[in-house]
Amino acid sequence: SVPGTKVELTVSCRNLLDMDTFSKSDPVVVLFVQGSGSSEWKEFGRTEVIDNTLNPDFVRKFVLDYYFEEKQNLRFDVGPLRSHGAVLGVQDFLGQAFVALGEVIGSQRGRLERALTGVPGKRCGTILLLAEELSNCRDIVTMQLCANKLDKKDFFGKSDPFLVFYRSNEDGTFTICHKTEVVKNTLNPVWQPFTIPVRALCNGDYDRTVKIDVYDWDRDGSHDFIGEFATSYRELSRAQSQFTVYEVLNPRKKCKKKKYVNSGTVTLLSFSVESEFTFVDYIRGGTQLNFTVAIDFTASNGMPSQPTSLHYASPYQLSAYALALKAVGEIIQDYDSDKLFPAYGFGAKVPPDGKISHQFPLNNNVDNPSCAGIEGVLESYLQSLRTVQLYGPTNFAPVINQVAGTAAQVTDGSQYHVLLIITDGVISDMLQTKEAIVTASALPMSIIIVGVGPAEFEAMEELDGDDVRVSFRGRYAERDIVQFVPFRDYVDDSGNQVLSMARLAKDVLAEIPEQLLSYMKTRDIKPRRADP
Repeated sequence: SVPGTKVELTVSCRNLLDMDTFSKSDPVVVLFVQGSGSSEWKEFGRTEVIDNTLNPDFVRKFVLDYYFEEKQNLRFDVGPLRSHGAVLGVQDFLGQAFVALGEVIGSQRGRLERALTGVPGKRCGTILLLAEELSNCRDIVTMQLCANKLDKKDFFGKSDPFLVFYRSNEDGTFTICHKTEVVKNTLNPVWQPFTIPVRALCNGDYDRTVKIDVYDWDRDGSHDFIGEFATSYRELSRAQSQFTVYEVLNPRKKCKKKKYVNSGTVTLLSFSVESEFTFVDYIRGGTQLNFTVAIDFTASNGMPSQPTSLHYASPYQLSAYALALKAVGEIIQDYDSDKLFPAYGFGAKVPPDGKISHQFPLNNNVDNPSCAGIEGVLESYLQSLRTVQLYGPTNFAPVINQVAGTAAQVTDGSQYHVLLIITDGVISDMLQTKEAIVTASALPMSIIIVGVGPAEFEAMEELDGDDVRVSFRGRYAERDIVQFVPFRDYVDDSGNQVLSMARLAKDVLAEIPEQLLSYMKTRDIKPRRADP
């Protein structure tokens, strides 16, 4: 179906169960969705954790594609998040709610309140959902604010101020859309610049009220209200040139004290807007994606003639490598412009002289290592298995550097390279590989590593760089360009059936659009206009 409208869900809870003996709970909400035509629940995303409250209003939203013609079932699980980030444990589960997205959108003013259930014999409170259709405004704002002479709230020391931004809804209520960081112990804070989509700030309506509250942070979660002021996107966009100063007012003080002037002022230091381009804008504008495949031919995979080998193929089933190559290849093939894939093997002794090679063309053609389609790659892979001797060590760097060399030739945004490495994850040249990734991170390329077999892929997770950016001798990768996918998570117990091609596709390609965009953005490359 055509991607429908984008709908943003804002989540709050009221009167949650109090599980913690010493303080209130630290709740998080995890959203699960069902794939079309499947009854299996998959995690879609989670809110941030809010400490110490039974009535959280979460800032992080869920943005869903709404398809009018489908019943889109949602499940919200509420609970404290354990430190290792796993899904909520049973002993501290605070309840759940099931709703269909259409119910939220169809309810009055797009607001739905549901009782949380699931803890026997207890009232679990409620979850409040607010749905708003997002405008297709794609601008992003970066702004920075500071404040002067805020009211002192703390008995010892000065205040610890932070700002909370709300956008107004059509019914006059407010929805939280941003919180700044806390600046400790000052009445004259300067907050870090932050970036927010225009549609989050005002949903594309430039004259809608934006309300900003100033708070003094307190450890126990009972932050003190200092004051508030109101503005709008249009006013903010003009304020920059005029150094507009906003008075922070506390209505309670205003009523009580005749001489009350204000509780301080807030000044907008800078405000800039840029249009956010999407992955599709670049592809439509003619950016070509080029996929290169590299396959691990090292001895740690096991001898191909043995059934225990990851390269073993029987007449009835593909080898683990062939299955991964076929499944992942079919996904990326759709995006490759010419459907020609340079394909290499690494870590084998290659005929005629039995030299070890870390980048031998699978089709045995040094001048033109390209294979026609994924079928062509599969054919050449099977051919190579019969002619080379699996050996070692397992070096990733040579093939990464080879693709990087090609990527470095055209850096104007018209070409983007993706290297797909299929491996059992045993790596010998970790340092050189890190160096190669750090160098490659400045080039128009990404690396997808698919791990086959049962290993504990710690080294691959480290290269993935999602938690800690990859570095080499103090030089950090300028962008995250590696995506690691453990193939075993996507196959059934027999290992010869992919459980869900859709889920595999989503996870393999998940980071490519962001990685391509981050390259274009840092190089200030705009998409070329597609010919109408």
